[in-house]
Formats: sequence, structure tokens, C-alpha cells
Amino acid sequence: MQYTRAQALPDLLRQRIVILDGAMGTMIQRLRLVEADYRGSRFANLSKDVKGNNELLSLTRPDVIADIHASYLAAGADLIETNTFGATSIAQADYDLGHLAGEMNLASARLARAACDRFSTPGHPRFVAGTLGPTPKTASISPDVNDPGARNIDFEGLRAAYFEQVQALVEGGSDLLLVETIFDTLNARAALFAIDEYFEQSGERLPLIISGTVTDASGRILSGQTVSAFWYSVRHARPLAVGLNCALGAALMRPYIQELARVAGDTFISCYPNAGLPNPMSETGFDETPSDTSRLLHEFAAEGLINIVGGCCGTTPEHISAIRDSVLPLPARGLHGPRFYREAA
Repeated sequence: MQYTRAQALPDLLRQRIVILDGAMGTMIQRLRLVEADYRGSRFANLSKDVKGNNELLSLTRPDVIADIHASYLAAGADLIETNTFGATSIAQADYDLGHLAGEMNLASARLARAACDRFSTPGHPRFVAGTLGPTPKTASISPDVNDPGARNIDFEGLRAAYFEQVQALVEGGSDLLLVETIFDTLNARAALFAIDEYFEQSGERLPLIISGTVTDASGRILSGQTVSAFWYSVRHARPLAVGLNCALGAALMRPYIQELARVAGDTFISCYPNAGLPNPMSETGFDETPSDTSRLLHEFAAEGLINIVGGCCGTTPEHISAIRDSVLPLPARGLHGPRFYREAA
């Protein structure tokens, strides 16, 4: 098995806190794009509205996606996520565009690759995180309150969709893979199965980050697991890092990051919270300002909880710049056990 990308990441994570980018969707919303922007000339005659299908913009408005990547890299991000959160055939079926999923992932990865290559220097390499979102369907929860056994997706359907996505993301130049915003661990395990299947077939292995989502004060992901149970369900994938993102702002995420840092002592920890609670009066739609978020994440770093930090919904390049300035003077969290992830040979 060959480790052909991101071989510097484990050493970098031991040296300092690594900065992830912020919210793609938030930046797209700022632009107030209209239906015609999403369609472009290629999809002018689609029968369904596609406004809001952000992944389609990688094909119709690549300039928009490239500019957003550049804004986060200019703000100091080390890692940028591909515009592929909803780029599975399962998610794109809502727009009758499932057949374009592979093309979307390939184009998105190439856009992120070009942006990273433009900003990378020998002293400051930048990395592309090929992003796999959770899909709008869940293998663990019934969509019908009157039929607890009903399901609208199965493991094999998820595996096939994720395999197609992984193949295109790697071909497009991703340095690592990020399975994120996990609300159903069974969905995530299908993604992890597909990733390992692709690695075995291709002979190439990329680093992996796994990020779950605690949805409320219960301290559980939507399908019912605690943070500790979630980690023990995915640790077999031997990720470079495991963490939490989305759903909560940094203030509410603290106890769950503390729990994860305690149980996952043999791998690095990532954290990219929302910019607080929804607030329609604020510019980003959330209530934490860049200074609020950066102050809270500074506290996480001072407590020795994190190795990778960035932002999810509501965060902007201004947030990322403030977070970078706040946490970089502090040391990264050290591992408390044997290195669990697969390092480059």
C-alpha cells in the first residue's frame, strides 16, 4: 500500500495546530446567486429548480468556488474542503442529477487542488480534504413514524454511492479524505467501508479524518450514540484524526470535545463548530462573532484538546483568520497513547 499524498501531515499535527477552512455554504449565500447562476448554459433546460444545489456550482460557476477557496487560504487555512458535501448520487437524486455525482466530485477536487497549489510554499504546504457528507437519507432511522422498521436507503446503496465519490475525489487530487457531519454512524461505516475498498483496489492510501455531529444537549448524535460510543464504532478505520463539527457553537461543543479527547487518546482531534446559535440579525446568520469563536477555541487549545480547528455553518474567512491568530501561539494536543492512524512508510 502506497502513501502518496499528505505525508507531512502527521508531523505537522505534532508540531502545531492545523487550520481547517470555514463554511462553503455561508460564503455562497453571501453572493445571493440566482437560479440562472446554478444552471449556467449547460443546464438551462432542467425540469427542476436547482438553486441551492451548491455542488452543481463546481460545474456551472467554478469561478465562485475557486474564489471561496482562495479566500480561506488567504485567511490562513492549511486544509480546505472540496465542494462535495452533497455530491453523492443519493443527494443529487433530489435534483435528478445523480448521474453527475462523479463529475461533480472530480471537478470540485480539481478546483481545490488548483487553489492549494497556488497558495502552497515550501514552508507552508496546503492540503485538499476530499469531503464526504452524510447524505439526506439514513440507514438507521425510519422515515415513517408509523413504521419503525422502514428505511429509505440500505448499506449497499450507501457504499456504492460513496465509492463513486471517493474514486473521483482521489483522482481529482485530494490529499486526504474527510467523512464529516456524521449523524448516523451506520451511514459513516458505509463510507468507511467504501474508502477502504477503494484503497485496497487502488493500492493508494490517503489519511482519513472522521467528524461526527452532536445534535443537541443530549450529547448524542442523531442515531443515538454518545461521543464515546461513536468513537469506538469508527476507530477500526484508524483515522489520522477524529472530531466533531456542526450543529453546535463552540461554547456548547466544549464538553463533547473534552469527552472525545479523553477516549480517543491515540489519535489527533479535530473541531470545527458552528458560529454559535442561529441569529437572523447577524451577517452570517449565527450569533458568534469571529472574536467570540476564536476566544472559545483559544480556550480549547489552552486546555490541550485540539489538533485541527476551523469552522462550520456561519463561519467566514474573518472567523478563520481570527481563529488562526488565536490558536497558533499555543501547542497542539499531544497523543496520550500509541499512534493509531496509518502513517506514511
